[in-house]
Amino acid sequence: MHIRLSAHSHKLALGLVASVLALGLAGCGSTNWGFPYRATVQQGNWITTEQIAQLETGMTRDQVRFILGTPTLQDIFHAARWDYPYYNQPGYGDDELRKFTVWFDNDTLTRWSGDEQPDRQPFQRADSGKSSIQPDDTARDAQEEQP
Repeated sequence: MHIRLSAHSHKLALGLVASVLALGLAGCGSTNWGFPYRATVQQGNWITTEQIAQLETGMTRDQVRFILGTPTLQDIFHAARWDYPYYNQPGYGDDELRKFTVWFDNDTLTRWSGDEQPDRQPFQRADSGKSSIQPDDTARDAQEEQP
């Protein structure tokens, strides 16, 4: 037995199949149009130049921990050194690895070194837009004309 679909039913079925296919593929896509989806992986401590500027020779371990956070790596064979690595592997794009290390002598901070660190936290915008706001010249001119 063969069922014949009317032209209207055929268009409806074709539209339904196309809609399901489009919705199914939309779930796999991203702004990079990458297939399959690859999640961004972030590991370690995010340290800023502002935090580094607060470090001073002679600080205790607790003071350093308060400023930089708990170190990701504390080696039992190098107890006088704390390492703060940061690794970011975006789903698509170049990997980023930053390292920062602090050294202690008798539980006081003696020195620190590492890669160049960012000047902001990841949730902060790079540009606040404040510098692009210009005063309205017409409002200023109107205020100057008033006696």
